[in-house]
This record gives sequence, C-alpha cells and structure tokens, in this order.
Amino acid sequence: MAGIAAKLAKDREAAEGLGSHERAVKYLNQDYAALRDECLEAGALFQDPSFPALPSSLGFKELGPYSSKTRGIEWKRPTEICDDPQFITGGATRTDICQGALGDCWLLAAIASLTLNEEILARVVPLDQSFQENYAGIFHFQFWQYGEWVEVVVDDRLPTKDGELLFVHSAEGSEFWSALLEKAYAKINGCYEALSGGATTEGFEDFTGGIAEWYELRKAPPNLFRIIQKALQKGSLLGCSIDITSAADSEAITFQKLVKGHAYSVTGAEEVESRGSLQKLIRIRNPWGEVEWTGQWNDNCPNWNTVDPEVRESLTRRHEDGEFWMSFSDFLRHYSRLEICNLTPDTLTSDTYKKWKLTKMDGNWRRGSTAGGCRNYPSEPPPPQPYPGVLHPRVERAVLGAHPSIHSHMLLFLHQFTGQTNIHLSKKFFLTTRARERSDTFINLREVLNRFKLPPGEYIVVPSTFEPNKDGDFCIRVFSEKKADYQHLLVTLSHSWASLAFQIDISEDDIDDGFRRLFAQLAGEDAEISAFELQTILRRVLAKRETDEVTQPRWTQTLGSDGSGKLGLKEFYILWTKIQKYQKIYREIDVDRSGTMNSYEMRKALEAAGFKMPCQLHQVIVARFADDELIIDFDNFVRCLIRLETLFRIFKQLDPENTGMIQLDLISVSQQPPSPDS
Repeated sequence: MAGIAAKLAKDREAAEGLGSHERAVKYLNQDYAALRDECLEAGALFQDPSFPALPSSLGFKELGPYSSKTRGIEWKRPTEICDDPQFITGGATRTDICQGALGDCWLLAAIASLTLNEEILARVVPLDQSFQENYAGIFHFQFWQYGEWVEVVVDDRLPTKDGELLFVHSAEGSEFWSALLEKAYAKINGCYEALSGGATTEGFEDFTGGIAEWYELRKAPPNLFRIIQKALQKGSLLGCSIDITSAADSEAITFQKLVKGHAYSVTGAEEVESRGSLQKLIRIRNPWGEVEWTGQWNDNCPNWNTVDPEVRESLTRRHEDGEFWMSFSDFLRHYSRLEICNLTPDTLTSDTYKKWKLTKMDGNWRRGSTAGGCRNYPSEPPPPQPYPGVLHPRVERAVLGAHPSIHSHMLLFLHQFTGQTNIHLSKKFFLTTRARERSDTFINLREVLNRFKLPPGEYIVVPSTFEPNKDGDFCIRVFSEKKADYQHLLVTLSHSWASLAFQIDISEDDIDDGFRRLFAQLAGEDAEISAFELQTILRRVLAKRETDEVTQPRWTQTLGSDGSGKLGLKEFYILWTKIQKYQKIYREIDVDRSGTMNSYEMRKALEAAGFKMPCQLHQVIVARFADDELIIDFDNFVRCLIRLETLFRIFKQLDPENTGMIQLDLISVSQQPPSPDS
C-alpha cells in the first residue's frame, strides 16, 4: 500500500507542476540557489560530494581508476586553465562543441543541434551563469528524464591532461558551457564513460523533452527531403550517421572524408538553382569541428560557381569548421540513418511553428498483475492495462518507453466497448483480436516509436514487455496533428453486496436445528468458538473433503463482532456459509487441480465472488497475499475476501449517500470495528 501512497503523492506533486521546466525536480535533492548562496557566504568554491573529482567519476573500464588512459589526469577549474574563462561568449554556437578523448560524438551532435534554437538551449543551459558575477564554482543544467525535467548541479572541476580539457571543449578554448553541460550529463548517467557510445535520439530527447524518430536511408520514403525541411522549420533537432560493419570501421574515414560510426548533425536543407535545374542540398556538421566532405557541393566545389552569388554567400562558409553541404542524393547514398527529434508544444513558443498536440500517459508493469508479457506466453494473460482514446485522422505518433525490451500494439477497440471503461479484456481478446497497427519487433532500447495514420475512432494502446513478470514503469506519449483524447481503461471498483456479512439478514431463530446441534457440539459449554477452536474445526472438516488448503487461518483472529476473536451461533453460521461459497469458487477457478491459485486466477476468483477491481488494487492484493511464486493458497484467499468485505463495509458506512468519496479523520477511523487482518 505504501507504493500506492507514494504514487498518489507523486501524482499530486505533478499536478502542482513538479517536474515541469519551471519547477524541475532537484536531482539528488541538490538545490542550486541554496548551495551557491552557502558558498558565497562562506567564501568557498563548491565541491560536489555526489560527483567528486575522483577516478570513479571518470569511468569503470577504459576510463577506470587503473586504466592507462586516466594516468596524468588533473581536475582543474576553468579559472586555473585560462586567464579569462567565459561561460558563453557571443551566444552558444556549434563551434563551441569539439570532441575530446571520449566516444560521445552522438551526444555532441545533439548538443550542436541544440545551439540552432536559442530558446531550446536556454531550457537546458540557463544563461544567467558566469565566472564573474556571483561565481561560486557551481553550475546547473536541466534534462528531461522519463517524463519530467530534472535540475542537475555540478562543480566546475573538469578533467584535464597536460593543461587542456580532456573531453568536450570549445574551439577558442575559453568557453566552458559545453564542457560543464557534458559533466552534468555524465553525472546523471553515472560517469563520463557511460556516455561513450549512444544514440543521438536519446540526447535529443533528454535536451528537449521531445519525441524522436529515425529513418533507414536505404529505405527512405519519397518525401523525406520535405520531411527534413518541415522538421527544420518546426525547430526539430536532426542527426545522421554511417553504419559500421566491424569494430575496425569505427571512426574510419572514407576517401571522401566521411567518418563511419560517427554522429553528425543536420543543420539545413535547401533547394538551389544550378545550370537551369533545382538541386536538393543538405547541410551537415561534424562535431569534431573538422574533417569535411570532399565530394560534390563541398565548400570548395566548382558547383557553387553555378549558383546565384547572393544565395552562395548566404549558404557557404569557406573555412574548416566541420560544416559542409552535399547533394541530397549523395546523402542518401553515403549515410545510413537519419534521426529527428520533434519538439513538444510547450518548447516552441513562437506562433510561426506548426505544433504537435501532445498526450502523455504513465503506467507500470507489475509482476503477477499487469506484466503478462507478449502473445508468445499465452499461459499468462497479456498486459491488462490498455489505454483507449479517440484518435483523429492524419498522422498520429506514439512513443512507449521503459526497460527492459518494450513493444507496443495498436488494437482496434471493439465496437461493443465504445464509450465504456468498466470492462476487463480477457486473454481471449488479446489472442484473437487482430492489431490495427503495431510497432516492430521487440528490441532492447530505452523506447520505441511508431508513426501511424488512423481514421477517427476509439483504439487501445497496449504496452508490453517481451517476457512476463518484468516489473517496470512506462510512459506513453502521443504526438498528433489533431487533439487525441484518452482515458485509462480501468475497471470500476464494485461488489455484489448480497455476499457482505453486514447485509446477510438472518436471526438465530432462522438457523435450522441441524446447524444448531453442530454448533453446540463444536462450541462446548461457553457456546462460543474461539480462533483456536475454529482452526481445529477447519482443518478437521475440510480435510475430510480431500483438501488441505487451510493451514494457518490467521483471519480467525478478530472475527467476532466485538473484536474478541470468538464467534457466537449467528456469526459462525455466516462465516461457515461464506467459507463454503469461497471453497466452491476456489475449486472452480483451480482448473488444473493444483490445490493452489496463481495471481491471474485470483482476479477471476475475486470476480466470481462479486469483486471487480482496478489494476492498482489487484497489484496491492498480489503483493499482500501471494507468495514469491505468485501463488495464493486457500487461507490467503479467504483472508483477502474478508479484508475486502470489511473495507467495503467501512466505506459504505462512511459514504451513506453513495458518492464514491469519503473523508477520513482520526475519530471516524477509530470508531470503526477492527480489521480482520490487523
């Protein structure tokens, strides 16, 4: 139950704006303003205890404490590296980002694209920081992490070798925003070495909160050039790369000076008139700041002499800056993959952008409840946590993200379910209903994305891990050209009240003589049955019925109406009637006659007893009453039902108007009878 409470608290904070860019979550509870003020007051420079200037912050293998690559490394502040360090000079530009001794070109390509939009850059890199005013050796940055913005604080001690920055640095050598940004990103990922090798799309999303898609250029759609142009016009971030066929190919340079296995930024796409025809050109930047394409339309190519001088002047730069033009046809021929990060509506404040509509949903997979795995595991129900919504026509996008391997299905919501949410989709539904759309094969990535075109209608989105029983949280985001509404497909908590103890209207006079004689025989002289006596009775009587489900009936401890744990004739009659009903349900659900019930069968058994519950409550029940193997014995089944009945009875008493809501205080809770599972 503590997990549910924590989730509710988090949801409440999110509703109040926590996790937004304006109210970012403090990473490791470090508050930038408070820490800076403390240092200024003490006259000391900040030293970050959570990411110290030690070998452990560099890495664990190639950059580990005993690696030859880390010998001679000194951590220095910018004030110790140059005479007049600057945070940013003349605005952040792509030339501020030169790669060092770390294989994080994917990250630098994302940072380089970030500099194309000052507004987006300012969200990640707060610009009111400097080495002059209120300098205290502390800086802060913001990253988008799994649905929320996180503020990360670092000190400005940077790894150097022979007096120069070891990793990312500016071409001028006196600007340090990019080096400090890299350090903050290394901190949130564990160490610098954790940044070696990655996907540009991950950097794109962590810097923008946007949604990333990618294209295999060998199978490029015919309108890709237009997609690139529209993406650049919308402020999207773009990157590209060339696949390698072996480890020896990594960062190998082709004869036309393209680097394999290396992340580039796409910074422009234009059509120019040359020799009477339009030529599609694309501008690319190498984050190294050097090593440029030498083929057609490079900086010194004679083709530029065939272009209008004003156009040529506006597009070209005749110096080695790592940025170059090439024909779009050469781009498709030489590069392997294009990555595009589309930005959220709140990122783009300008009305000149045509913005996406964004819908965001959070959920989780829980072992024994909603983590059913894919259809390869029909013995376990598929994940029973779908998300229906009215999706409008044209392009609809959805991203599902969580570890481990994730997959998504787009299943057409059955017509008879239209407008309903108080349903439970069975295993048969998932095994027999054909998906309207689905993502590709399962893959071990942080997230998967698909672009769909759907007619108006109601659909369900079912996120699924490949294997069952894998706990995890996920976030679904739908980017749509028109607004897409959604709601959780949850079962409303309900009960057929006829089975509740307080609604069984019977008096002692209505109990037949045969049961009276049985009770007198069992109860003895005091005419009451204690918890110990009940335990003995249940073991003896139920054992005669060829079952050994009851072992330690802990639910007998407080069954008396006065909390004494002793039962009179009427109470014993009600309990005995229930146990017979519960035993019948248990046997009917236990189709394999194992004498036990798994957590998925438990859901059916509870429904047979009259309870329908949302996934969250089912998760709590599984955690409380199932063992490590997700098995519920008869004793725990009865405990669960009695506890549910007690909860319903208390709720009913506190909600006489059937509003579905109650207000609790200490007095109202203390006036309720004790729980049978306390």
